[in-house]
Amino acid sequence: MSHQITLSRRAALTGAAALPLAAATAGVARAGAEMKGVAMSPFNRVKVGNFEVTTLLAGTRAVEGPHNIFGLNVDADTFASVSAAANLPTDISQFFFTPTVVNTGSELVLFDTGLSAAGTTAALEAAGYTADQVDAVVITHMHGDHIGGMTKEDGSATYGNARFVTGRAEFDAWAKADNDNFKAKIQPFAENFTFLEDGGDVASGLTAMAAFGHTPGHMTYRVESDGTQLILGADFANHYVWSLAHPDWEVKFDMDKAAAAATRRRILDMMAADKTAFVGYHMPWPGVGYVEKRGDGYAYVPHSYQLML
Repeated sequence: MSHQITLSRRAALTGAAALPLAAATAGVARAGAEMKGVAMSPFNRVKVGNFEVTTLLAGTRAVEGPHNIFGLNVDADTFASVSAAANLPTDISQFFFTPTVVNTGSELVLFDTGLSAAGTTAALEAAGYTADQVDAVVITHMHGDHIGGMTKEDGSATYGNARFVTGRAEFDAWAKADNDNFKAKIQPFAENFTFLEDGGDVASGLTAMAAFGHTPGHMTYRVESDGTQLILGADFANHYVWSLAHPDWEVKFDMDKAAAAATRRRILDMMAADKTAFVGYHMPWPGVGYVEKRGDGYAYVPHSYQLML
């Protein structure tokens, strides 16, 4: 018996000694996997009552010098301090471009078309839809990253079966401007547009809300079904810290900076008080979150699972 025990101990010691070599060999083999790079899913779907709301990652890119865009009316030290508190670098930022498609059960409605047709339709197809299935395209405002996907490379309409909707004030303002994007992407389809005022309906449960300032007729939209609401915020706030958390900070892309700041505070107050979720076109992917009041400012709270249940 004692001999057998001795052998067992020797075997155990021999096996233990071999473990580091085996682990090292296994580690070498596993290290052969290639680096994949940073990646994100191209779509994210939630429920709003009986509606399905899908955000589409139409594009994302790094942009240098964020203080040249956000917080134009604050000094470098303030910008750096706020950024550090939020664990954000001050030399570069990441931009997200997030059209949203709402399936009401009777219509498939796309809000904004992204930077290009290719980027948005790729995300749309990943989400299980085709461009031909889109019944309505709603343009929240006429900046290039929202109307770029209106046409394909040959100039034809990307969403050939859709009706087009936008705010009257927005369309009229850009029609008077000498803007190449408007001429190429919107003007050819002018006769196919219908126009909304504040409070107008795209369809049942999809209501326009004036949010002027970022552009002359910028619109947000309320999505409402079976007692649940979601705000499609478009560009009323362009960054979750440097714009939303500090609504009085001036943003380069806001055409009327005072009006844009007032609009931000009004919408943020409303969403914070009502605890309403929203989609922000430039919020961190997947673009869905909530707002909390924090002193004289606000805080962005990413959506977790509230609209999955």
